[in-house]
Amino acid sequence: SSSSSSSALFATVEANSATKTLIPPSSLTTEDVPAQFEDNVYKTYGRYPLTIVSGSGCTLTDINDKTYLDFVAGIATCALGHANPALTAAITKQISTLHHISNLYYIPQQGQLASWIVSNSVADKVFFCNSGAEANEGAIKLARKKASERGVTDPVIVTAVQSFHGRTLAALSATGQPKYHKGFGYGGSMVQGFEYVTYNNVEELEKIVQEINQTPDDLKAQGRKRGLAAIMLEPLQGEGGIIPGQPEFFTTARRLCDESSAILVSDEVQIGMGRSGTLWGYEQLGVEPDVFTSAKALGGGVPIGAMCARGEAASVFGPGDHASTYGGNPLACAAGLAVAQYLSDHDILKNVEERGEQLAAGLEGLAGRYPEIMGDVRGWGLLRGIEIKDGAGVSAGELVGDAMAEGLLLVPAGPSVVRFVPPLIVTKEEIDAALDIFELAVAKRNDDLKSS
Repeated sequence: SSSSSSSALFATVEANSATKTLIPPSSLTTEDVPAQFEDNVYKTYGRYPLTIVSGSGCTLTDINDKTYLDFVAGIATCALGHANPALTAAITKQISTLHHISNLYYIPQQGQLASWIVSNSVADKVFFCNSGAEANEGAIKLARKKASERGVTDPVIVTAVQSFHGRTLAALSATGQPKYHKGFGYGGSMVQGFEYVTYNNVEELEKIVQEINQTPDDLKAQGRKRGLAAIMLEPLQGEGGIIPGQPEFFTTARRLCDESSAILVSDEVQIGMGRSGTLWGYEQLGVEPDVFTSAKALGGGVPIGAMCARGEAASVFGPGDHASTYGGNPLACAAGLAVAQYLSDHDILKNVEERGEQLAAGLEGLAGRYPEIMGDVRGWGLLRGIEIKDGAGVSAGELVGDAMAEGLLLVPAGPSVVRFVPPLIVTKEEIDAALDIFELAVAKRNDDLKSS
């Protein structure tokens, strides 16, 4: 009957709509963290067998209560170290008041942080997001939109070989390292509109810009126009092996952008926020970019990114052209303001300059004592790298592992460079300790190589 059919249907609906009992996180064990990762976390990282549970200043403590001197700083992110009282207080105060609202409304902390960036840089306007990749995506969109305003239908952005600009698709396409592109293309290509030149090669840069600004006849026949939209560069290549930019190369890039009505973009994600010894890396090179991007240390470890623009570039985007749900929320901006205030209150840039010189001198001494293993020492401020020579019998990654076993955390920059990126608050004593530990690791490896 229709009545019995209705009853059966209602019973089925009722059964299917019964509330499912959720499994609370508190019931899930953390006794074996590596096993938990093996079972549940996507394997996008090659992780060291190390589980960190706490930190203070430049020291980290693992699950077995072993301490490590941290010269990774979350890869140039924890500028103020770990559990910094000023940053902790700012975050605690903000999250107990208001941690997030939409950008449909005014956010005082966002306005203040933007004002600080504008007051301490060439920027006129700031767009906030959550990461370096997002900031660079914003810069790429801005460059394309600005080029379209002058009739360019096929905008080209020039970046450098061995660059690194992020993992999202356009930022990855901007990254001049084919190994990162493998498997992510379409028809053999990444996102179109990127060309690559050898970093610091002036002649190559001039040649490719000249080619880009000449529209091929087949494109002209379709009513299309090719042109330079931007030159996008890191002031110092981090992931590419700690390679500082040369002033002549950046001056040329500035001139070519001016002549082409294009924009110069400085990717400051790793070198910015004081790590070079100046607040921004472009200050080391004597050029003013139209756009620069920031993230990592901007929030001291709290996720935040920023795309900062000046002049005509500061008015390219209008309402609806770009957005970010979390970008510039009260919590992230409170963290950014705490970092900014700390830089001033504690003269951090001076510390970066002095400790950077100390670190470089110490690494130069090590290279001199172990010339068969180590070569060039490169970098600015507290972003330094030491080259591991071809034929040394050991890779940068292996030396990083050796140092970790001795209580020092480092990170490779490619296969042949060991990178030192401590918190910007690092002390003279901590630099000395890191150099001693690293030398101990190198000496042990050297003895093993000689005995093998």
